[in-house]
Amino acid sequence: MKNCILFFCSIFIFSGIFAQRNVKDSVIGTPLIGVHYGGNWTQADLADRYGYLNHIGIMAGYKTNKNWYWAFDGNFIFGNQIRLTGVFDHLVDSYGNITDINGDIAKVLVYSRGFNANVSVGKVFPVLSPNKNSGIMVNVGAGYLLHKMKIETQDQVIPQLELNYRRGYDRLTVGPNLHQFVGYTFLSNGGFYNFYGGFYAQEGFTKNKRTIFYDQPNTPIPSDTRLDIQIGFRVGWYIPFYKRLPKDYYID
Repeated sequence: MKNCILFFCSIFIFSGIFAQRNVKDSVIGTPLIGVHYGGNWTQADLADRYGYLNHIGIMAGYKTNKNWYWAFDGNFIFGNQIRLTGVFDHLVDSYGNITDINGDIAKVLVYSRGFNANVSVGKVFPVLSPNKNSGIMVNVGAGYLLHKMKIETQDQVIPQLELNYRRGYDRLTVGPNLHQFVGYTFLSNGGFYNFYGGFYAQEGFTKNKRTIFYDQPNTPIPSDTRLDIQIGFRVGWYIPFYKRLPKDYYID
């Protein structure tokens, strides 16, 4: 906790050092770094496996003095709504339980996990904004998407679900993705409060990467391209790194 407090204090001081420039009357080119959160509802093929998904990520980019910008972002994807059923049915005994190596009733927990990385290009339109660097923001991009199920047995040992055996159940899926965002961005006049938020959509064109599903050993793995859609929102906070204005010198 102490390290976290020091980290955020240092960011606050750091941003105060670099972001001291009046952006009210001019469009300024500046590097940006930030953090964001996204909440997404699954559609198409992805909805057959998972429900609501969270995104937590970081971004780095540059906004030009024409209000165009490009960025790179990476996101950790997680959730606990699993819609895929029947994966462990063949491990259930006649009493409806899965047992561990000691014969005790086991508890198997399953979560959705993933990652994506993207490049984006967009533009800020200074509409309904307090300065020329804020307003409606639109961007599009492309990247890489990975998602799978994370299987946990906690401290219990279930031989069929240990080590590499989990790969036969996790439904690892990867592929390229596209994304779109429309929202509002705000760059303050030299302060700490710089944020954006809006509507986000992502379309993944993915394929299964495992060669066998242990719960369906006699069924060929689908090789068709999947359409994994997420629709939701994203909110973020970032730091612009403005160049310091030169000091005025007066000579008598």
